[in-house]
Amino acid sequence: MGEVIRSQNDTWVRAEDASAIGALRRAAVALAESRGFDEEDAGQVAVAVSEAASNLVKHAVEGVMLIRPHPELNTAVEVVAIDRGPGMGDVSRALRDGYSTTGTLGIGLGGIARMASGYEVHSIPGRGTVLGMYFTARGAPRPATRVSGMTRPIGEETVCGDAFAVTDTDATTNVMLCDGLGHGSAAAYASQEAVRLFLENADLAPITVLERIHRGLGQTRGGAVAVASIDRTEGMVTFAGLGNVSAWITHQEGRQGMISVPGIAGHQARTLRQYEYAVPPHSMVVLHSDGLSDRWDITSYPGLLTRPPVVVAATMLRDAGTRRDDACVVTLRPWT
Repeated sequence: MGEVIRSQNDTWVRAEDASAIGALRRAAVALAESRGFDEEDAGQVAVAVSEAASNLVKHAVEGVMLIRPHPELNTAVEVVAIDRGPGMGDVSRALRDGYSTTGTLGIGLGGIARMASGYEVHSIPGRGTVLGMYFTARGAPRPATRVSGMTRPIGEETVCGDAFAVTDTDATTNVMLCDGLGHGSAAAYASQEAVRLFLENADLAPITVLERIHRGLGQTRGGAVAVASIDRTEGMVTFAGLGNVSAWITHQEGRQGMISVPGIAGHQARTLRQYEYAVPPHSMVVLHSDGLSDRWDITSYPGLLTRPPVVVAATMLRDAGTRRDDACVVTLRPWT
């Protein structure tokens, strides 16, 4: 089946006062050490995370940070910092060591870039900044950075009722996203059951996978489910969806929607259907639950689609996500 990527219970930490800096640093070091990082490598993680968190505290508006195992490579540490701050008009200038700015992540961004195994920044003046970075131990492999996904629970809930899973081979990427009905533990149970069923059947056609998930969720709350299979050799995506889950092929000129039929997986469905779409070069496939508004406009983010999927996912979660529902977004770059 190839590499398996599945959603985690992502914990977003607000970086609003100085106490958050130490907590984020300790969390990052603990995760790095649990992934086999030696003292020196873990120290690099600590310094980079402290610098990013410090700048969120000092300069950001609504700054938050996510620290987790990298979804594509469990031995790597991924860090995402998001804010709605003033943004930066010249990111390349901010990357120079010693450069200082009142914009978020301007101080020390060059050092962060030097310490991380991989990083990317997208910033728009007046809208904010997204920094995605990952760390690997010396000599360890690096993630492909071909796909990313994020979840965020409603309000102050500790579990998210949305979930996703991905299987990845040399030529094909298969992805499933489930928005469990409602929120809380019952919704999370439904979506995790959908993940289990997807992983048991991921090599089958999307419509067959969707049918098996629909049958298997009968003893749960059910949910909205989307299944896509991306053939990276042919540049095609095969898609089957049931319920209110959004699926898009995005490119620099806009986006094309993929069709999902009405219903609730596990409870009610019309005749399920499967569709095929061409995926143009330099485009990205995006799936998201209705915890994100579908009114986002990719053309209003200059250069965003040239960034890795993690930066695209984080930007969408920040700007299109709603606090009135669980949220999940998955972004995939079909072309390598």
